[in-house]
Amino acid sequence: MSVRITIDSGVCIGSGQCALTAPAVFDQDDDGYGMVRPGKEDGSGDPLAREAVRACPVQAISLREE
Repeated sequence: MSVRITIDSGVCIGSGQCALTAPAVFDQDDDGYGMVRPGKEDGSGDPLAREAVRACPVQAISLREE
């Protein structure tokens, strides 16, 4: 089963919790909003990716199992 991680840019408030929790998977863009690092949309097996989904204060991150 594969995983797909996305961030809803319309919901993200730029708190940075994703990048602080799982820096190998998430980063912040030039405006300070969360983004999934290129090539890391599958979470790259990082166990902290799921924790980052839970840590988002506005639930802007989605993790979908395919």
